[in-house]
Amino acid sequence: MFGFDILAKSKKSNARAGVLRTAHGTVETPVFMPVGTLGSVKSVTPEELRTAGVQIVLGNTYHLYLRPGCEVIARFDGLHRFMHWDNPILTDSGGFQVFSLTKLAKISEQGVTFRSHIDGSEHLLSPEKAIEIQTCLNADIMMCLDQCIPYPADREQSHSALEITTRWARRCRQAWQPSQNDSNALFGIVQGGMFADLRQQSAEQLRALDFSGYAIGGLSVGEPVQLMMETAAETLPHLPPEKPRYIMGVGTPANLIELVALGTDMFDCVLPTRNARNGQLFTPGGTINISNSRFRHDTEPPVANCSCYTCRNYSRAYLRHLYLARELLAYRLNTIHNIHFFISFMKAMRAAIVADKFDHFRQEFYRKLDN
Repeated sequence: MFGFDILAKSKKSNARAGVLRTAHGTVETPVFMPVGTLGSVKSVTPEELRTAGVQIVLGNTYHLYLRPGCEVIARFDGLHRFMHWDNPILTDSGGFQVFSLTKLAKISEQGVTFRSHIDGSEHLLSPEKAIEIQTCLNADIMMCLDQCIPYPADREQSHSALEITTRWARRCRQAWQPSQNDSNALFGIVQGGMFADLRQQSAEQLRALDFSGYAIGGLSVGEPVQLMMETAAETLPHLPPEKPRYIMGVGTPANLIELVALGTDMFDCVLPTRNARNGQLFTPGGTINISNSRFRHDTEPPVANCSCYTCRNYSRAYLRHLYLARELLAYRLNTIHNIHFFISFMKAMRAAIVADKFDHFRQEFYRKLDN
């Protein structure tokens, strides 16, 4: 069932528009995937995600393995029915969460041994286990287990992580293959730190394994934005052009538009939901902090002409009041708006690529920011 077709390309950049085909529906690219770590995009319902135009969400292997556990989710034949989401789901391997949440994690050839951040119990996440969990979740797109490294990391550390990531990817590919029935896909993850030649080496090693798609990991981990862009620009040309390309954990609207220009198809990031809970709303002119005193008497919606539920029905003054009062509705309304903004932004970008007006779209984006 899984496939990827490129339908249009920009003549002035590497931006492209395509379609992913999965067992739970099609996804138009370039696409932004809201993060639903625990089987839930924080504070909003699946119905509200559909209304916003969300096509695919991201679930987290590490968190769902620890709680509620595969034995629970298996009773629902996977994550889709468990969380009442009929559209496609991508699950990450859990490698980043082990890296970021467990200070005592131990890397070995076998996998990652870690202690649960919930109860301290010890677990081994091997490449085979990562595939087993994601198969239980019935993810449409699964990710190989990789070793994440911090920024900055020296060349030796980056090369070591690259090599073990490749070996783990080979084992993930072998574990996935026996159960492969065209109902899901497996993506390899390119590592290599901020070293262009190591990124190329990682990409070439993974290409030889012929994955369904390819992700670039290890970006947006604290490095300067310019370095992130340079690393992406040096890596993307080494990925198969006929396969979907996914940059993990990115990012701001400016990040998205520049990485699409380089030829990226898929993104995920916690920014829309996390920033919403911190009172930050995305607008064409940049972000606004709704707690600002200048909004106390403001009767206007957060964004003029925005069609989201929040902007159609509520004022900046009311959203400020809810946020300062720590009312739960504040997080819900802010999140609805931010997700709608990101999804609409990606849809407009895709339409511009199809119409071969991406360069104009990009110029207009920055003009509005400057104003």
